[in-house]
Amino acid sequence: MRSIAWNYAKTLKSVLPGVRQMSSSAPLTTVEVNDKTGIATLTLNRPPVNGLNLDLLTSIKKSIDEIENNRSKGLILTSSSKTIFSAGLDLMEMYKPDPERLKSFWTALQDAWIALYGCNVPSVALVNGHSPAGGCLLATSCEYRVMLPNFTIGLNETKLGIVAPDWFMTTFLNVLPRRTAENALTQGKLFTTEEALQAGLIDEVAATKEEALAKCEKFIASFAKVNPIARGITKQKFRKAGLDQMVMTREQDLQEFLFVINQPMVQKGLGMYLEGLKAKKA
Repeated sequence: MRSIAWNYAKTLKSVLPGVRQMSSSAPLTTVEVNDKTGIATLTLNRPPVNGLNLDLLTSIKKSIDEIENNRSKGLILTSSSKTIFSAGLDLMEMYKPDPERLKSFWTALQDAWIALYGCNVPSVALVNGHSPAGGCLLATSCEYRVMLPNFTIGLNETKLGIVAPDWFMTTFLNVLPRRTAENALTQGKLFTTEEALQAGLIDEVAATKEEALAKCEKFIASFAKVNPIARGITKQKFRKAGLDQMVMTREQDLQEFLFVINQPMVQKGLGMYLEGLKAKKA
């Protein structure tokens, strides 16, 4: 049973100073490398809420590959929005879906997670907006998290009547103590920024995006005297069990998702929710 997140608010694109653009062919994500630090910033840019659809997930995977191939010293994942990091999976990919696109969508989500969770370079999430469900998955797939105040983050699937996939849970457990993770998942809890800091779901809080960027860069710079190959292999060893499990069971995971999402009651629930969103906009 799979992650479905709801939308929050409109977004505005922010521009970070002192960077050169490394790729201009991926409008849904941009990759920029700071000439002084060698750190790449991967920015999600799919207004209004960075809903994770097939195209955005494919672009995320491509951008991570680009960063690794370019031998950047680190990766900072953030959003062009001022209020949303990512609202999670795009409901329109799952409501009355085209069967082949639905398969491609879930496969792209698996690929993006494998790329981010297993990324060789140091990775930091600059969480500058709300980050439920799939947005939380992206943030917790990174090694470090810096969050701005007055936002929320968490895996809230149970409140929507859904069970998070095993690999969502694995990622959560890589960050939180087991009992804290279990309680949060079963309650569908969305942590405030302060709650997330106290629980260990995030590592630092910053008042502004500029301050958060500096904290992200400081974390990546802490590896300056560490052999990057040894660091990368050590990270892979820590995360090997989760990555191997995904590789071995990804077809089963896909088939389970397809079965659940095509259930009449699930489709009915998605339809009702989408109609509710339309009513709010009217």
